[in-house]
Amino acid sequence: MQKTIALVAHDHKKSDLIDWATSHKAKLEKHRLVATGTTGGLVEKALNLPVFKYKSGPLGGDQQIGALISEGGLDALVFFWDPLNPAPHDPDVKALLRLCSVWNIPVACNRASADLMFGVESLCDDDYQRDMPNY
Repeated sequence: MQKTIALVAHDHKKSDLIDWATSHKAKLEKHRLVATGTTGGLVEKALNLPVFKYKSGPLGGDQQIGALISEGGLDALVFFWDPLNPAPHDPDVKALLRLCSVWNIPVACNRASADLMFGVESLCDDDYQRDMPNY
């Protein structure tokens, strides 16, 4: 069954999301992909898959995806947000994450949670190695 999956990433996390999406292309290509503007264009180009693009996050894209959630049109959100760089649209980001909680939408906010959500490996598998950020 085809699901609708939203892909969103803040500027400093876009390359991480593209790397993750590339490694999960076989799973993602079976579903309808939506994204905020810039991220959607990058994902579309990297995966050579169609992506419905909403506005850029700061221009209302996060709110558009939030509306999709409230209308029952989103099945999962992969949102690589950057907790160390405040965004001018931070209230929109928090509202989007809040709606995921309200409507029980699975949300992954980093590569480890996205890997687990998409079943690459189980957290309990001895082979699973979480990438450690290097600040």
